[in-house]
Amino acid sequence: GTYDATRYGHCSYQPRAFYDEEQNKKKYFYYNEFRKGESYTYSEDCLFLNIFTPDTAREGQKLPVLLYIHGGGFTGGCGHEKHFDEPIWPAKGVIAVTLNYRLGPMGFLCLKELKEEAGFTGNYGLYDQMTAIRWVKDNIASFGGDPENITIMGQSAGAASVQLQSYSPMTEGLFQKAVMSSGCGMGSMMSGNTEKAQAFWQEIMTRCGCETLAEFREVSPEKLFAVWQAGKKEIKGGATATFPIKDGRFVIENAVPHNIPYMAGSNSHDLMPPILYAMGKNWCKNQLKPSYCWFFDRKLPGDDNGAWHSADLWYWFGTLSNGWRPFTEKDQELSDLMVRYLCNFAKKGNPNGGGNPEWVA
Repeated sequence: GTYDATRYGHCSYQPRAFYDEEQNKKKYFYYNEFRKGESYTYSEDCLFLNIFTPDTAREGQKLPVLLYIHGGGFTGGCGHEKHFDEPIWPAKGVIAVTLNYRLGPMGFLCLKELKEEAGFTGNYGLYDQMTAIRWVKDNIASFGGDPENITIMGQSAGAASVQLQSYSPMTEGLFQKAVMSSGCGMGSMMSGNTEKAQAFWQEIMTRCGCETLAEFREVSPEKLFAVWQAGKKEIKGGATATFPIKDGRFVIENAVPHNIPYMAGSNSHDLMPPILYAMGKNWCKNQLKPSYCWFFDRKLPGDDNGAWHSADLWYWFGTLSNGWRPFTEKDQELSDLMVRYLCNFAKKGNPNGGGNPEWVA
């Protein structure tokens, strides 16, 4: 049949769904940078992906595919904020895919009752991501894409997600390359203890006034998120309760990364800049396939915040014109170079070629 794809789908429920971002000064920076003036809808029915193809793409062309997993601490974000809106990659012959996955308590809640019901619990957001990757592998040929040439990419919690996808025995063969920005190495740090997570969520269930799983499923999103946010501050382990866990199925002990090429890097004014850079560099050095590390230090025009966490995304996506900043010709030249490197990597696992300065693995 015909699917109406003229507008973006719902975002996952997240804290910003329940307040006016314009009035929340504590979180104003990223709102002003990536979302101001935009309108978003929120629902548990949020598992949408967005496909951007070259105008000339036809079934059977076998174009490379670059699939992006957004960040946001596993509690916020979506696949169609301003910096993700119409990546420039299709102009370079690469199909672009962005996606949503469940967040916060809807994506990472963990309960023994759920394990008894399904055989596992937790990491639902990671399973959503994997399902999107599998959907792309199964269907992208209809859009002109090559199901055997898929690169996954993410930033921050998205980078941690990419790492966990790259470690999981359940994703072997689903993608051929991976890119991690400002989060490489964090995946293993974020995969916590199942028992501790279950204790936290059991308390949240109790605070919602529920004794059974059936009752808990009837709790409204507004109440669930309000109780969870209060519990994060008051209950031991709350700060990390929405991180992935070692569930013994998707995230396992002593996992090794898929033997594929990687790109990884971070920014000069990032979260823990020296640590993030060292983790990315060490990751690339320890891979069997040639892998490539970067350090982004362009101080963005418009304020004095430097190359802050997420600043590089405008450049990787080639979407500078979507932003409010007074980007210069220098910024456009840098973005063009970064896009060429990224698309070359998506095509053949090596960012070099086309007259670009050589990037040594």
